[in-house]
Amino acid sequence: MINEAELSRLKFPIGPFVAPESLSDAELEALVEAIEEAPSNYRKLAKRLSPSDLTKTYRNGSMHVQQLYNHVADMQLLHFFRMKKVLTENDYKEITLVNIDAWANTHDGVQSSIDDSLLMFEGIAKRYAGLIRSLTPEQLELSYYHPVRKITLNQKQAIAMSAWHVKHHYAHLLIATGLGE
Repeated sequence: MINEAELSRLKFPIGPFVAPESLSDAELEALVEAIEEAPSNYRKLAKRLSPSDLTKTYRNGSMHVQQLYNHVADMQLLHFFRMKKVLTENDYKEITLVNIDAWANTHDGVQSSIDDSLLMFEGIAKRYAGLIRSLTPEQLELSYYHPVRKITLNQKQAIAMSAWHVKHHYAHLLIATGLGE
């Protein structure tokens, strides 16, 4: 049986997300670069995967490797979508949520090729990074409420959450596959 500390390490290998109080321009740019570079890191890892690696999990009951690739592409699209909503709709005050487990278990979430998800992830990352870099200081302060996390996030914090998310699941992939770098 797995102890609580080990379960926490497997669930949050880079630690749980904590919204930063503030971010300097340099810190924000580092987050954008992490978002921008993530698809390349995922693709490099994908080249090292065997077909049997796609069914491995990082802990009992977790998404398998193929689902993680599909999930990350889906969620990056969702993060991009949320930013576009807050920029274009004055009444967008509560973030759009999805049932993550249900999304991960749809046919495409389970069966889609990781190559398809990597293409999606790469395209979204470029668009998302470009959009982020175009934001004015006022736009970076636009915020919405996250009812699951029970916090209000401005766009800088949402960018931090997005960067954390791609790093978080990359660490899961390394654990699942044993291909730590």
